[in-house]
This record gives sequence, C-alpha cells and structure tokens, in this order.
Amino acid sequence: MNIRSVLTLCAALVLGATLIAGPATAAGKADEKTPINDTWLTAKTKIALAADGRVKGRQIEVETTQGVVMLRGKVDSDAAKHAAGDITKLLDGVKTVKNDLEVVAPSKQEAVEEKDEAITARVKEHFAKDTHLKHADIAVQTNARVVSLTGEVKDITTSAHASWTAWFVAGVKSVKNDLTVKEKS
Repeated sequence: MNIRSVLTLCAALVLGATLIAGPATAAGKADEKTPINDTWLTAKTKIALAADGRVKGRQIEVETTQGVVMLRGKVDSDAAKHAAGDITKLLDGVKTVKNDLEVVAPSKQEAVEEKDEAITARVKEHFAKDTHLKHADIAVQTNARVVSLTGEVKDITTSAHASWTAWFVAGVKSVKNDLTVKEKS
C-alpha cells in the first residue's frame, strides 16, 4: 500500500467517524435543552400502550399536563391497570402518573359506559344552567360513576362550586377535581 492510499483510508475513517458521532452528540444536546411537551408525551404514551399486549390501548384515554400523565377509561383486569401505569412511568419525560383506570369486566363495560355517559350529560347540563359555571373551561368525564373535572378556572371558588354542583347530580358516586386556577397577571 502506498502513502496516498493510507492517507485516503485515514481521511475516510475520520470523516465517517465524524458523520456518525456528530448527529449522536447533537441529539444528546437537543434532548438536554428541549423540553418534552405535553402533546408529544400524550402521543408517546398512547403508542406505548397500544404496542403492549397486556393492555388494550384503545380503551385508555391519556391526558398530559406539565408532565403529569392521567390515564382514564376502563380495562378488563387489575393486571392491565397496573401494566398501563408501569408502561407510562417508564417513558422519558413523565414526571408522575395518575392512574384513574377502572377495572370493569368486559361483559359489564357497555352498561357501565351508558350510565357514565348519562351522568356526564347531566353534569354538563347543570353546568350550562349555572351562571358561574356556564362560561368556565371545565371538561367533564365519568368513569364508574366517578366524575372527573379538568380544565382551568378563574378562582378557587369556581373550582369548589363546580365540585359541589357535580356532587349533587343524580347517579354521581364521587367527584375528582383536577381543575387548575388561572394565575393572575
């Protein structure tokens, strides 16, 4: 081998190593500086749940707020509920997991869902009639007669009033208030 071939080979190796190591280093730096947004984390969680055979990912609704992932819906077994929580906890960017999954036998799921939908409709109807709540940004969801309230309200009084109003709707077993209060600017 002559000197020219050796120099060409060395240059090719250095160039190849630079091309391989450069993007890897840049990706590491991007991960450190780029915050993982909630939308990305929600999508990542849904994909992970759908890919796992222990969990029926389509049965699970995922919401993410500031890295806190909330799992809601109905699953067939305790094993599926725990698996969903474990899968979610392992994802990069997840700070906390709120596992609100309800275990309902497949034969009873349809009846429970129909009741839950009716309760949700009644709670929304009560909110629409209330002068303090009709313009509030409150999402209502019901799982096994437990009403979950999410969204952002102007003050703590509105949050408490929403819980109180939902509590007295027929069929509600309990109310879970995940409302946040807007910061005053």
